[in-house]
Amino acid sequence: MKTSPKTKTRLLASVHETAQDLHNVGFIDKRRMQEYEVLCMQPIADYSSTRIRALRKRHHISQAVLASVLNTSLSTVRQWEIGDKRPSGPSLKLLDILDRKGLEGLL
Repeated sequence: MKTSPKTKTRLLASVHETAQDLHNVGFIDKRRMQEYEVLCMQPIADYSSTRIRALRKRHHISQAVLASVLNTSLSTVRQWEIGDKRPSGPSLKLLDILDRKGLEGLL
């Protein structure tokens, strides 16, 4: 059984649970269920330069290793850590996975 995603509100949690039940009995297809999951999930929090640096140090990895794991350039990671740029899109999601599940979640 699939665990439900962290939702924004109790109302969205109820909507997601109802959609999951309808999906389980065949009234909602897989694609539509994925749309409900995206709508009901909490957005990923921003990662500040200090949070990225702390995350990297917590996992004992260099900027170069983090760049390799996230499939980005070393200069991008450096710019994140000095605050010139902010991660977005896939990089933000990968940082969230690294934060929650560790390196094993990405490798």
